[in-house]
Amino acid sequence: MRFCLNIDHVATLRNARGAAEPDPVTAALIAEHAGVDGIVVHLREDRRHIKDRDLYLLREVIKTKLDLEMAAVNDIIEIACKVKPDLVTLVPEKRMELTTESGLNVLDEMDKLKSSIERLHNAGVPVSLFIEPEEAQIDCSSEIGADFIEIHTGVFAESKTEEEQFDELDKIRIAARHAKKLGLGVNAGHGLDYQNIKLFRELQDIDELSIGHAVIARAVFSGLDNAVREMISLINGRKD
Repeated sequence: MRFCLNIDHVATLRNARGAAEPDPVTAALIAEHAGVDGIVVHLREDRRHIKDRDLYLLREVIKTKLDLEMAAVNDIIEIACKVKPDLVTLVPEKRMELTTESGLNVLDEMDKLKSSIERLHNAGVPVSLFIEPEEAQIDCSSEIGADFIEIHTGVFAESKTEEEQFDELDKIRIAARHAKKLGLGVNAGHGLDYQNIKLFRELQDIDELSIGHAVIARAVFSGLDNAVREMISLINGRKD
């Protein structure tokens, strides 16, 4: 199971003071040295954390995978077609949200999302859709030409009881298996941390995990290199 680090929160800290540090590009290089399989950034319409400068520099310097999260809007699609990340993950985006709150409703946005996927494919960029672990959403994602899905794990991460947590894990397992049968790559992410990640080791149909906040928060106390290596150990089952 691969691990990609979302470095948006490094940019959030930088922007809090309108300064140049900490630099998310430097964070990406440290994370690569520590063993991550890729870097994730979300270029929002309001540029609240990652800036265009960050994205263009990351494309030039990182050696692993660059996953660009973005809304399916014209100006960001144009940037993606120029930058050519290794993967675009289309996500819902609301101005007032603190972080992405749910998956795309692919059924309600088929035409818009299909058009966005076609534009990105024409630029040679594979596309993932960030969705809930629901069969109908997966079927629709496949129908409109997505290459991957990313399963929203927020409900699982926020479960209040063990029963709720395992129910959500079963939904994710079933969804991932169904997506694989349709030939889709399967990623997962949102709200995963150093505790709940241990349950994901049994999910054979998940190809890749996207984790950000928990690792950057841990890095405040232990350093980014240590925080990344600890998460990699947990994902690989080498540490409990």
